[in-house]
Amino acid sequence: MAISITKNKRIMEELLETCRANLPNVNEEMIKKAFELSFEAHKNDFRASGEPYFNHPYEVAMIVAREIPLDDVSVISALLHDVVEDTEFDLQFIMKEFGKEVAEIVDGVTKMGGVFKGQDITQAENYRKLLLSMVKDVRVILVKFADRLHNMRTLEFVNPEKQRRIARETLEIYAPFAHRFGLARVKWELEDLSFKYLNKEAYEEIARKIKNKRREREAYINRFISPIVEKLKEHEIKFEINGRPKHLYSVYRKMIKRNKPFEEIYDLFAVRIILDSNDSNECYYVLGVINQIYIPVPDRFKDYVSIPKTNNYQSIHTTVIGPEGKLVEVQIRTRQMHEVAEKGVAAHWKYKENKFTSDADLENWVNWIRDVFENASRDEASKEILASFKLNLYQDEIYVFTPKGDLRRLPVNSTPVDFAFDIHSKVGYHCIGAKVNGKIVPLDTILHSGDQVEVIISKNQHPNRNWSMFVTTHKAKAAIRKWINKEEDMLIQNGKDIWEKKLKKLKISMNSDDLIKLSKSLKYDGSGQFFKAVAMEKVDLDEVLTPKKEKEAKDAINELGFDSFANIARNDAGGILVDGKSENVMYSFAKCCNPIPGDPIVGYITIGEGIKIHRKTCDDLINLVKKGENRLIPVQWPTTDANLFVAGITIVGEDVPGILKDISHSITSYQNTNIKTVNIAANNSMFKGTITLYVKNLDHLSRIIERLKKNKGIYTVERFDSTNLV
Repeated sequence: MAISITKNKRIMEELLETCRANLPNVNEEMIKKAFELSFEAHKNDFRASGEPYFNHPYEVAMIVAREIPLDDVSVISALLHDVVEDTEFDLQFIMKEFGKEVAEIVDGVTKMGGVFKGQDITQAENYRKLLLSMVKDVRVILVKFADRLHNMRTLEFVNPEKQRRIARETLEIYAPFAHRFGLARVKWELEDLSFKYLNKEAYEEIARKIKNKRREREAYINRFISPIVEKLKEHEIKFEINGRPKHLYSVYRKMIKRNKPFEEIYDLFAVRIILDSNDSNECYYVLGVINQIYIPVPDRFKDYVSIPKTNNYQSIHTTVIGPEGKLVEVQIRTRQMHEVAEKGVAAHWKYKENKFTSDADLENWVNWIRDVFENASRDEASKEILASFKLNLYQDEIYVFTPKGDLRRLPVNSTPVDFAFDIHSKVGYHCIGAKVNGKIVPLDTILHSGDQVEVIISKNQHPNRNWSMFVTTHKAKAAIRKWINKEEDMLIQNGKDIWEKKLKKLKISMNSDDLIKLSKSLKYDGSGQFFKAVAMEKVDLDEVLTPKKEKEAKDAINELGFDSFANIARNDAGGILVDGKSENVMYSFAKCCNPIPGDPIVGYITIGEGIKIHRKTCDDLINLVKKGENRLIPVQWPTTDANLFVAGITIVGEDVPGILKDISHSITSYQNTNIKTVNIAANNSMFKGTITLYVKNLDHLSRIIERLKKNKGIYTVERFDSTNLV
């Protein structure tokens, strides 16, 4: 396949030169072949910017070769990463022409890219895809980093909505992963580009302020480093020294976190010294030289050379008091350390003799990923997983020791429980106490670098919900959540068994819809939580299920007809008085609250329907009042000769001999109360019915209801009105 365009020959040579300069071995023929295939596959495609689509895979390959150089397989995969998805060439063709390794990487990048096109996929699921791809071959994610970096560099050509979506995704997913891989340069650029599209106003303001202070800042840095340069030259040390670049998003985050203006954040100066020697001891020698020139700040010293970060970052950090009393942070590292700090896993591989054999540091990266899979099930809440992942990706670390002196890295604010789970899940599950530096401490104690921790375990101890309130690591959080969920599932099953036995005993039939309604009426979030409460004896099933029988009774009572009873009671009362007078006005009773004699009432003047009579406590009336209070009119029930009104009672109970006599006696023996009607029916050893009677007021009625409830075999007694009908 020949490429005749001069420009393409030139850029292909640029790519090869970059590969020769940065990669240990270069299969030039294979790179040329991949270049030509990619050009041919995309020759008729164009990007949103209007430029040929081939520019994208080419630039991605250049990023891989120049900024995260690993090997020629990665460069070839970068050139071909969009071929399978966007053109007629399939994976089998790629495997045949370029080998299994390239095909698997291209397949991984393609699958990962497909994830982000579906809007219904959660960010947590996106994380899973990234993690899975890394476990299979770390080069998949390196190519994807390069792909995303070039997309961010050309994001100006897509619409604003898409810009924000891609920028948010980059900031929340890709930048933290780049940090985890030690790709500092990629991480900073992804963050700053995302910041540009998510908060353009703040981005431009900070950029302008940094530009305005550049000369002043450079002048100060030059004054600061001048004596250091002189001393290091005296000691014949080969080095490079410069001011550490300020990244816009980092400045913005510090402003937000510390709630301080730009000027206070930006006055923190930073200098980086890179030594040409690969002898780490020289870093400490240079530290001694600097401490002779400037006074160090004791609590601002960090030694990541002796104890590297999880992503293999190594450097000495110290803060000294510079000219004019300003604080300056100084980073000291070797050239090799600097490459690893900037290019992470890619640079780390560069310094290994056997590039793809088992490596302890790489294993740590992969094991961290496997940890996530072991402790995160698919049904976990997406927000929890996302928060936990981001926490582990970005957190600073502390270094603690086992009783035998083994070093363990943990996130800042970790506790003995985090330490226990870091040792082993079983140690975490049975952790009952801990000793820190020989002293017994509470399990929620915050650990600090240098602490020696001993875990005390007991077979009878298990995680409890409170632990999840103070643990920090993803492993601990996920393990505790997993245990609690398992325990909860057992409780739910036990509760379900108890429930089904009780239903069987009481001969009650209840379907799933009935169960959901019952759970909601008892303020439980679904049947699972209801069963859990049953198992924990927080629910009295006898009390809950008795109303089930009563409901059946009420359904029968409803057949007697509330409307019929209401008409009798209202007619017996003799109509409604308006302003204390029996006026010949049109009125009707509101169906929303169905007032009956004895209820406090008020009239509402409607348009075209006369006066609507409502209970004073009616919700609908309260809403109507908000619209026009001047339409209310005082109304009342008329006073009968004996100052009595008709009230109704619904009653449900056990059908036993003499029960009707007991009911009658309870009513008539209280203030000679007269019964108007009795309508009672018995069925399956139960009776249900209604009683109408004459009472003086609601207090009179309440007293009778209380007396009736005291009778043996009576389940419920309620005033017969529309509000207690089911």
